[in-house]
Amino acid sequence: MKKEHEILFTPFKIRDLEIKNRIVMTSMSGTALINKGQFNEGIKEYYIERAKNGVGLIVSGLSVAYDMFGRDYWVNDAKEAFDGPIRELVKDIHKEGAKFFMQIGAGLGRVVNLETGAKFEGANVAKVQFASSELPNVWDPSRIHREITVEEIHKITNALIEIALMAKDAGIDGVEIHAVHEGYLLDQFAITSMNRRTDEYGGCLENRLRFATDIVKGIKSACGKGFPVSMRYGVASKMKGFNQGALPGEDYLEFGRTLEESPAVARLLQEAGVDVLNADNGSYDSWYWAHPPVYMKPFCNVPECEYISDFVDIPVICAGRMEEPDTAAEIIRRGKITGVGIARQFLADPEYVKKLEQGKPETIRPCIACHNGCLGSLVMGKGVTCALRPKTLHEKEYAITPTKEKKKVMIIGGGIAGMEAARLSALRGHEVVLYEESDALGGVFIAAAAPAFKEADKKLIEWYKREMEHSGITIRLNTKADETSIKNEKTDVLIVACGSISKKIPISGIDREIVVNVKDELLSGCDENGNIVVIGGGLSGCEAAYELAQNGANVTVLEVQDRILDVPGLSMANSMMLKELMAYKNVEILTSTKILRINDSNVEIERNGKLSTIQADKVIIAAGYSPKKDFESIEMAAEIYTIGDAARVGNLMAVIKDAYDVALKI
Repeated sequence: MKKEHEILFTPFKIRDLEIKNRIVMTSMSGTALINKGQFNEGIKEYYIERAKNGVGLIVSGLSVAYDMFGRDYWVNDAKEAFDGPIRELVKDIHKEGAKFFMQIGAGLGRVVNLETGAKFEGANVAKVQFASSELPNVWDPSRIHREITVEEIHKITNALIEIALMAKDAGIDGVEIHAVHEGYLLDQFAITSMNRRTDEYGGCLENRLRFATDIVKGIKSACGKGFPVSMRYGVASKMKGFNQGALPGEDYLEFGRTLEESPAVARLLQEAGVDVLNADNGSYDSWYWAHPPVYMKPFCNVPECEYISDFVDIPVICAGRMEEPDTAAEIIRRGKITGVGIARQFLADPEYVKKLEQGKPETIRPCIACHNGCLGSLVMGKGVTCALRPKTLHEKEYAITPTKEKKKVMIIGGGIAGMEAARLSALRGHEVVLYEESDALGGVFIAAAAPAFKEADKKLIEWYKREMEHSGITIRLNTKADETSIKNEKTDVLIVACGSISKKIPISGIDREIVVNVKDELLSGCDENGNIVVIGGGLSGCEAAYELAQNGANVTVLEVQDRILDVPGLSMANSMMLKELMAYKNVEILTSTKILRINDSNVEIERNGKLSTIQADKVIIAAGYSPKKDFESIEMAAEIYTIGDAARVGNLMAVIKDAYDVALKI
């Protein structure tokens, strides 16, 4: 390994339990051990593969004591799962030298998605529509949660103690309590503005923490003081009010847990028996802190986690875009943070630790913090995966097996879809040649990765280029494919991945000199001053608007629909932060707006039945893309497939899945 990374591979202890390195795979939604009262068979290989590849400590996905959508399942009823498959899973993980914690939780309270939950068979969301006090639901503030009863609190507490004992008996190394963190149920009790109770669970800090500390004390009593208990902990809530987050650097009055109160909370948790804090910041009202999107700088939670470590005598693990190894190692070297908490990076590349240990960090497929395959897919009811790696949690379905018949595969287009198809085809043993008519690989993703906040996207392009160079693929840049080249290559399989073209919209004045396409604007650096009008409130339009505002422009976004960022699969963490960033930078958003005409210095619009003009030194068209049809009629190979944007315009997750679906069947 590289010398600067050596400290990441030094051991540390949680009580008497030694963890072989500083890398902790933190809990990921959709990877719970128990699902609907049964062992979740789909996660077995997921955990074992990451243990094989060197993770020190693995924390399972969350198992709430009861079914979070009100179905008749309680985890402590799943005794057979603990006695059988969970025990065997833990043995397999231990064989690889990793330790394993089970994350168990008291529930969601006001952050449960009632609308989504109601769609599940057997759901009874009214049964779980409770919170610390009467509080508005995060997803639909018009729906008010009732105050949970003391009897219900006791039932949940006792269930979690029983689950912890079952986990210990199954060989699990420790449990993590979920959570005085992110505005979940235990956190709602802990935060003054969310707890108006007058019983033993309200009022002073000790009372507000009683639910959490009773769970910890009960587990220690049942399992022994030596059985490790972790607490998922939010140092500061970073919220200005219900459904109002606080951005990095923003001056605000904390509505949730303050940084000033946090040390007292942490000390009380330690006194109750907590052995390690798995920490970050945020709440569902500021989701982008606990689930940092691409707009959030890496290592965003380090300052607060380092701060809290001064007030406790137990290890502090810090989570939140912690995967860049040089900086992670330096943070550990400073001595305040004990472990590096990483989740999404292990969805993108299960070999993250192994590649660091081998001294090959450049070979790690980077997580780009898009949330499309993890949070976005989960919210859409499709289960967790990774936008960059469809194989994640679908290991058998997307197994990469050697081909039985080697073929000559020609790929037209060097964007992400084309490169992924080339990479997979080569891995399977095919001979691959890729044609790209421009002078660079990356396609439209080069423009998408251009903003200053898209460093992770830039790394992904470099990763793909490296994969192309080291996979034996023939690359022909500055070369336009045609029927002659297809014939000369003696092509068996033709994969058309030529991408998309910008949509043309019928607006008077669209050809004026002040009008540019969003792709060209992004590539030019968005380094503009003056009045800029962006037509189109989708992802590329809003990202360009934010980048322009960052650079000093006065920006207005015009959107014909009634809301911006209405993008399938876009995570709330991403859309929430981008909207708030644009507002913070004074980007004016005009929805339900009809664009009538573009003039030399303004744009004429109609909104709410009124005509007006907006001053414009430049107009940027961000109206989306249409498939490029250049090779629609070509029939020069035995097998022909069209993938990615050339087939139908989609996000990165869609085009990579296309590549998998084709490359694994040829």
